[in-house]
Amino acid sequence: MTFEFDWVDAFSETPFGGNGCAVVHGGAVVPYDVCRAYVRETSLVECTFTGPSDVADVRVRYFLASREIPFAGHPTVATVVAMRARGLISDGRLTLETAAGIVPVEVAGTQVKMTQIAPEFGAEVPAGLIARVGGLADSDIIAPPQVVSTGLPFVITVLKDRAALDRVQLDLQALADLGTHLGQPDIGMLEPFWVTRPGATAAGDTFGRLLLAPPSPPEDAFTGSATGAMASYLWRHGLIDRPDFVAEQGHGMGRPGQAQVHVLGPREAITGVEVSGHGAVVMSGTVHLPDRL
Repeated sequence: MTFEFDWVDAFSETPFGGNGCAVVHGGAVVPYDVCRAYVRETSLVECTFTGPSDVADVRVRYFLASREIPFAGHPTVATVVAMRARGLISDGRLTLETAAGIVPVEVAGTQVKMTQIAPEFGAEVPAGLIARVGGLADSDIIAPPQVVSTGLPFVITVLKDRAALDRVQLDLQALADLGTHLGQPDIGMLEPFWVTRPGATAAGDTFGRLLLAPPSPPEDAFTGSATGAMASYLWRHGLIDRPDFVAEQGHGMGRPGQAQVHVLGPREAITGVEVSGHGAVVMSGTVHLPDRL
């Protein structure tokens, strides 16, 4: 099977920043195991595979090296930027069919704004357990960690300062213990999203990190879905004064990324989260995939 692809760095206006994603156009028909193998081949965190939809403008499938996931933020930006660069879509509004539901997006050149679904606020998690996951002291965590999802769940964890954020190191056994505590044996779906204020630069309001379990790369350069969940948490719990801010991630990896974020609705009744950023096409070509493994 032969498909055209684009490699896009999302949440960056220039190549080699933000988070990379390979977009396989028309690849939604590719078998599950082949999609996973393709992600492993690229050494990226995620890749997308697009196709026609009966309920939206485009269908998008999202894959990690280990599994298919319902939604992801930086691959959404990458997918729309790739389609726009090829002339497959025009500036304006469109909808994406994802396993998490219909995601509305707006595109203007290389900038994409996605509206993530209303957040689901799940269980609060003992700070001591989360501290062990990151190799931190309990006192480094300044608010109760909580599972939040705007399409994909993360344990949102607010740290006291940049020094604590820089010290985070993933402890896989503690991550497994977290999964046991939450009744979630798949440890690759509940990594804490670590965030502090202010941003990594003078332009930023928050600075985040996401460390990943194998077989994914060890750290995600920019996590759009976690950014939506994090924004919902901060707004809901009164940790930010206004619902719009600039989120930063990836600077410690040498891949700076930035998103403009706007939480929709009052603190007690959030209806969605707008997350927008740029994307830069790095390479394009043809990929040859087997029809089975």
